[in-house]
Amino acid sequence: MAETRKIKRALVSVFHKDGLDAILRKLNAEGVELLSTGGTQAFIESLGIPCQKVEDVTSYPSILGGRVKTLHPKVFGGILGRRELEGDQQQMAQYEIPEIDLVIVDLYPFEQTVASGASAADIIEKIDIGGISLIRAAAKNFRDVIIVPSKQEYQPLMDLLEKNGAQSEIEERQWFATQAFGVSSHYDTAIHGWFENN
Repeated sequence: MAETRKIKRALVSVFHKDGLDAILRKLNAEGVELLSTGGTQAFIESLGIPCQKVEDVTSYPSILGGRVKTLHPKVFGGILGRRELEGDQQQMAQYEIPEIDLVIVDLYPFEQTVASGASAADIIEKIDIGGISLIRAAAKNFRDVIIVPSKQEYQPLMDLLEKNGAQSEIEERQWFATQAFGVSSHYDTAIHGWFENN
């Protein structure tokens, strides 16, 4: 089985957009389709880069005040679907689930919100649900998907794109997955610490 994977479609949904424009331009130049939500989609389009709305794929708008945007089988199926399993591929075709090969996401700034002295209600709203779920799903399926879980991985992704074009090797995807589980572990530890002390 070939361990090289082409990047044909990327889901980009980030809180911090600084430093992202060069990556978006490179992905666009490589012919990668972009999929996004809300403010990130507007940012991508402001660069003159075409971008498909997640809600056009899911047929659902962002709901509950933005709490539910990406949590949908057409998004998570596209990330978790195993490219080498015929059964997964058949179900993805049956339910019209597009393959997602790259996920660029970051998390709501929970620790910064706590440090700012914000109210408990505001702090709780900064507990990321969709983002952490995307990170875990993409990292779990690193055999097929690259996960970029924070700004710290923007430069490694850019280096990969400059070196390989829109494709990656299994060792590279596993490296990104390792960073991703580090990000999710740190984030959940911070949330746990706040709950223990409040």
